[in-house]
Amino acid sequence: MATRNDGLSAEEREAVKQRAKELREQEKAGKNREAGLASVMKALAGLDDADRAIGEGLHEIVSAHAAHLVPKTYYGMPGYADDQGKMVVFMQPASKFKTRYSTIGFEDRAHLDDGDVWPVAFAVPTWTPTVAKRITEAVKAAVA
Repeated sequence: MATRNDGLSAEEREAVKQRAKELREQEKAGKNREAGLASVMKALAGLDDADRAIGEGLHEIVSAHAAHLVPKTYYGMPGYADDQGKMVVFMQPASKFKTRYSTIGFEDRAHLDDGDVWPVAFAVPTWTPTVAKRITEAVKAAVA
C-alpha cells in the first residue's frame, strides 16, 4: 500500500494529533488550572526517567518562580501558559522525537529580549544543578 509523504515524521504526525486532542480537551476545561496540571502530570508520568527528571525540574522552577503561569500540555509536551492561554515555556522530551537531548523552549511571549539576538531554547541532555540555575534565570526573565 502506497503512503503519501507529507513531510512529517511519524512522531510529528502523532504530535499534531495530540495537539488536536489537547485543544478539544482545553476547550471543555477552559482555563482550569487543575485540569491543566493534571494533563502536565500525566505527560510527565509517561516520560522515560531522564526526560521526566528534566520535566519535573522545569515544573518545580515554574511553580516556584512563575506560579501565575498555567500548566497545560502543548503537542503532548509539558508547558506553561500566560493568562491568555498562550504558551510561554515548554519542554520537548528527547524521547518524543528520538533526539539526543531534551529542549526547554520559550515562545515569543517570554520576555527574553536582549539586544539583537537571544536564546529561546536550551538543549538539556540531563538535569543538573547547573541546568536548574540557568533555567531558573531564564524563567524569571521570561516572566519579568
